[in-house]
Amino acid sequence: MWNLILLVFIALTCQGASVVRVPFVGCKSDGQTGPVDSPHEADKVVEIDASAAQRLAYYSAEGGPGVLAPRGWYCSGAYGSSGATLFVTPEPIEEYDLSFAVGSGIAGPAIQLGYIDGGTSGRFTVAGVIARVFPVYKAFVRSVIEEGISTASDYPFGPYPNDKLTYHGDRTVEFQTPAHSEGLGTMSRLIMNDYPISGVAILRGNTPDLLLLTARLRSDLNDLTPLIVRQVERDNAETNTPRK
Repeated sequence: MWNLILLVFIALTCQGASVVRVPFVGCKSDGQTGPVDSPHEADKVVEIDASAAQRLAYYSAEGGPGVLAPRGWYCSGAYGSSGATLFVTPEPIEEYDLSFAVGSGIAGPAIQLGYIDGGTSGRFTVAGVIARVFPVYKAFVRSVIEEGISTASDYPFGPYPNDKLTYHGDRTVEFQTPAHSEGLGTMSRLIMNDYPISGVAILRGNTPDLLLLTARLRSDLNDLTPLIVRQVERDNAETNTPRK
C-alpha cells in the first residue's frame, strides 16, 4: 500500500502537480420545486500545481455537478427533470435568475457544467451530442428519433467541421470550438464571439447520461482551462465502461 502511495506521489511530483485543497463555494439554485440554498462543504482536495490552486475554487450547487473555476467568480444553479446545470461567471448572477442565459446567451467569459439525464426529456440533448461525437452510441440517437417527437434532421451525425476533438476512450471527448464557430461549445448558453470555447463531453451509465462542460475564460486565465477540464474528468470517471 505504501509503495503505491509513494508511486502516486512521485508521479504527481514529476508532473508538477500536488495534492492540495481549494475553497468550496456553495451556489444557490432554482428549478422545478423552487429555490434551494447553497450547500456548505469542506474544501475540495485536488491534484494540481500549488500555484494554480491559489487562483481556483470549487463551485457546486445542491445535488448538482461541481467544477473548478477562478476564485472570486459568481455562481448559480438550475435544475429540473432533465438534470442540473451550474453557471460560474466573473460578474454577479442575479439570485435565482438565469434569464440572461436563456435569452441572448452568455457572450463573455463563463463556465457552464450540465448533467443531463438521458432517461428523461434530457434525452434530446444527449442524443444531439452523441450524434456529433460518440458514434459507438448512435443506437441511442436512433431510439430517440423512433419516438416520433423529433426528426432525423435534428440529429446530424458527425463532428462540427471546425471543432478540435481529443478522445479518451469512446465515452469522453475533450473539445475546442474556435472563435466565431458553431460547435460543441455553443451547444450551451455560451454564444460565439472572438474567443474559443473549450470543454469536455462525458457519457455516464447505461442510459447513458451526459456531462457537458463548456468554458471560456479571460485571456489572463487561459492556463487554468486544462486544469478545469481534467478535474471534471476526474470527478466523473467510471471504473467500468459500459457499451451500447
